[in-house]
Parts: sequence; structure tokens; C-alpha cells
Amino acid sequence: MNKRLLITGGASFIGSEFSRQSIKLGYKVAIVDKLTYAGDLARLTEVKGKFKFYRQDICNAKAIDKIFKEEKPEQVVHFAAESHVDRSILGSDEFIRTNICGTQILLDTSKNFGVDKFIHISTDEVYGDIEKGRFYETTPLNPSSPYSASKAAADLLVKSYMRTFKFPALIVRPSNNYGPWQYPEKFIPVIIYKAFKNEKIPVYAKGQNVREWLHVSDCANAVLNILEKGKIGQAYNVGSGVERKNIDVVKEILYILKKSENLINFVQDRPGHDLRYRLDSGKLRKELGWQPQYDFDRGLRQTIDWYKNNYAWLEKKAAHLRHYWEKVYR
Repeated sequence: MNKRLLITGGASFIGSEFSRQSIKLGYKVAIVDKLTYAGDLARLTEVKGKFKFYRQDICNAKAIDKIFKEEKPEQVVHFAAESHVDRSILGSDEFIRTNICGTQILLDTSKNFGVDKFIHISTDEVYGDIEKGRFYETTPLNPSSPYSASKAAADLLVKSYMRTFKFPALIVRPSNNYGPWQYPEKFIPVIIYKAFKNEKIPVYAKGQNVREWLHVSDCANAVLNILEKGKIGQAYNVGSGVERKNIDVVKEILYILKKSENLINFVQDRPGHDLRYRLDSGKLRKELGWQPQYDFDRGLRQTIDWYKNNYAWLEKKAAHLRHYWEKVYR
């Protein structure tokens, strides 16, 4: 596997899991990460000294060009993004800048340096929501939030480079990820943290929104499969097939932790809140032979145990979110 691999956002939640897995497989890895509030090199302690790291903004075209000259990557996996819906509702500037302009800079630089393969990590949220049935890779994009709109724009930009420049790209659209090291602005770690503290757990509306939950390890493994065996020019959905209502996820975590459901606090719904996501991942499973390894119950218990064992990290991150939570959960 001695390919030279450049990973953007490699210190992020999903990006770090992919970085760890790819390094263990023998890829020569260089990581570019701005280390915003959501990035953390602690996630890469397990593979410390086995990768090259650049603390850099993907929107800095000159710096990215310099990194490419230094590393001469053969393949690029692009995780770097602003990724939280609620933050995009509070202010979308950084989402437009990073997710669209940053992607354009990476596409141009990768094209100029003749990379063999460019994997763009998108999201199931570009499809909007669906009351019944599933999203296929051919489903028209219909984003609901500034975040998902910025990711949909990036998808279309990637597709345009494929057609206009015969650029060797693939698009990956995963469902909702969960697992160790997730920053506690996201749904599952917020619940876990609040339950640990016996604090009120904010749940939008009545918690009837449905998500398809994918363990981060399975997601990273799927991206590796796509990197190694995926067909250039294609998009691949990555889902577990496991759907849960938000309120049921909350109750399951409270049950595991032996906490009272009285901690649940229904709050004002998120503007434009998508009702349900569900991906059809048949293409990935049939063509590339990928299967998720984690069932949701086992993955959720493992995640809770990880946060118990790494409580100091969780507490440190959550300490910076108090003011943010006050803005979002009303």
C-alpha cells in the first residue's frame, strides 16, 4: 500500500479514524488540518510519528500548492469541512468558504499535480429528507440547511471537474456517524455528556426525526474500500441500514447508563429540520463487497464506554460549549 496519500481534515472525528486505518495499512500519509475547534491531534496519538502533519487552511492556495510540491501525493482523500448544521444556521460564512472554496482549491491543485484519485467526502444530507423509501446515488440533490447546501455545491463542483477535465474523482456520501472521539456538539456525545452530568438533555421538538447511524470505524473502512476499489467518476452511499428515531436513541443511552428519562428536555425545533434520512448502500455492498461490522447496540455501548474512559477529554471539550448550547437549545 505504499501510495502517497494526502488526507485533509485528518485530525477530525471521521478523518482521524480514516487516518489511523490507512496508516496501519501502510499508506505513506500526509495530513492537512487547520485544527479548528473540532480538530484535535490527540485523535492521532495512536499513530504518532507515522505521518507528516501540516497545520494549514485548505483555503490558502499558496500553502496547499507548497504542500503538494513537498509531498507529491498520488491520492487525495478530502474530509476537511465545516460540518455542523446548527452552526451553519447561526452563520454560514465559514461553511461557504471552507466547503466550497476550499474544495475548489484542492481540486485545482490536485488537477495541476496529476493525482491518480481524489475522494470527496460528502454527506447524506445533500439529498434533503425522505418520508419513505431510500436515497440512491442518482437521487437529485435537495439540501435543506446552509451546511448541506455547501456540501451539495461541493459535490456539483467535483462532478463538473470530472466531466470538464476528466478529473479522477469519486464522491462518498455517508450517513450519520457516531463513535469514539466525536466532538460533543453532535447528537450522541451531547446526550452522553449531559447524562453523565445529570443535566437536562435537549431534544428537538418531540424527537421524531429519524437518522441512519453508522459507526465511524465502518465509515472509514468503507472509504478505504472506495479508495482501493471504487470506480472513478462514481458516487457511493455509505449507510448501515440501521434507523432510529432521535428520542429512541436518547432513551437507549439513558437505559444503558441507568439514568431517568426525566432528564429529557424537549426544546424548540431546529429551523428546516430534516425529518428522515435513509440511504440505499447496495451499490457499495454489491460492487465492492463492503459490509458494516458494528451493529448499533454494540457500537453505542462501545462509544459510551469510550467516553467513560476518556471523560477528561470530553469534559475539556464540553467546557467550551456552554455558551453555544444556550444559543442553540431554547
